[in-house]
Amino acid sequence: MSKFADHDAYIVAAPEAMQPLLVQLRDQLAKALPDAEEIIAYDMPGFGFGKSIIAGYAAFSKQCGLYVSKGAITALADDIASAGLKATKTGVTFSPTKPIPDKLVKDLALASRKELGL
Repeated sequence: MSKFADHDAYIVAAPEAMQPLLVQLRDQLAKALPDAEEIIAYDMPGFGFGKSIIAGYAAFSKQCGLYVSKGAITALADDIASAGLKATKTGVTFSPTKPIPDKLVKDLALASRKELGL
């Protein structure tokens, strides 16, 4: 069982400096994936269908992360680098001083959805 009931509970529990970023990220993901469900998986908010997560996000003390499929990260590696952000195999980290561009959020979400066949 998750310790967070929903996205609102997660955002309220996040570090105060990260909350505006999470609100904006949630809004952008909802726009990019309008038919996806808001879900909580692994104590992290995300968007998907059932147990299939298209995109998830998390907040830490000094940064936030957007988590998508490996293929989405690979396909948009140049865009991530152009935005001055760092990526792992399945995520992009950003912060209040270096936010993630809305277009990049949309592109990553759609690429992840396409790769996952959802």
